[in-house]
Amino acid sequence: MSYARAALLLSLPLLLGATPAPGGWSAAPSGGGRPAFYAEGVPGAVLQDTVSVVNRGTRPLTVRLTGTGLPVRFARTAVDVPARTRAEVPFTVSVPGDAGPGERTGEIVVRESTGRRTAVPLLVRVEGPELAALTVEHVAVRGDRITYELVNRGTTDLAPRLAVRAEGVLGTVLDRPSHALPVHLPPGRRLRLTEPWPDRPALDKVTVHLTATSPGTPPATAHTTTHFVPWGALAAGTATALAAAAATVTVVRRRGRGRGRGAGARGVGA
Repeated sequence: MSYARAALLLSLPLLLGATPAPGGWSAAPSGGGRPAFYAEGVPGAVLQDTVSVVNRGTRPLTVRLTGTGLPVRFARTAVDVPARTRAEVPFTVSVPGDAGPGERTGEIVVRESTGRRTAVPLLVRVEGPELAALTVEHVAVRGDRITYELVNRGTTDLAPRLAVRAEGVLGTVLDRPSHALPVHLPPGRRLRLTEPWPDRPALDKVTVHLTATSPGTPPATAHTTTHFVPWGALAAGTATALAAAAATVTVVRRRGRGRGRGAGARGVGA
């Protein structure tokens, strides 16, 4: 059915012999035999389908229709369905222009005034070439953590893994093998993550290397260089050295003053 003809269609009254207790109604894809709505299209496409609301009761039924998960527009969002009648409501689903290939899910929700609702699954498969691409960026060492960002620059969902290695002046100070990260990275998504490093060096110049991978992607690498300096110990040592130097200067001055007084007394006696 063309969306240009998107008007509410009411079927002929249903057979009285099939009428259940008053208040019974249901919603399903039009035409029967389909448990869910399913469509395929390229990014930017507008897809069409129809939802069927069946009122098997003996009283009129008023329902409201909404869509979740995907951009859905109905010919009418509020529908009055007479008793023992079926309403056919056309709708469209817009595929986002930046959507990557794969399946997108949502629901067509039908709710009556009493609050009772039913939801029909909506599945849209986005067509296009699949590309797996991953980058790791903005690596930094902050305290006892390594911070970084993972970016999905492809068109498929990624399950990233990460390996960490750090080289100091005298050799390797951290070697963490590739391990799965507890994150899901959809196309176009950027995540800021951290790796703990509680036993970092106290004094060293270190280059940290990160290698991120995911099935189907080439390894993505990034690095940063940082200096570990025990500023607290240096500050304490500097303070101690300054105090010792000050004490030395005081002692020298006192000795110098004592010798000057003795020389003067001897001169007067002579």
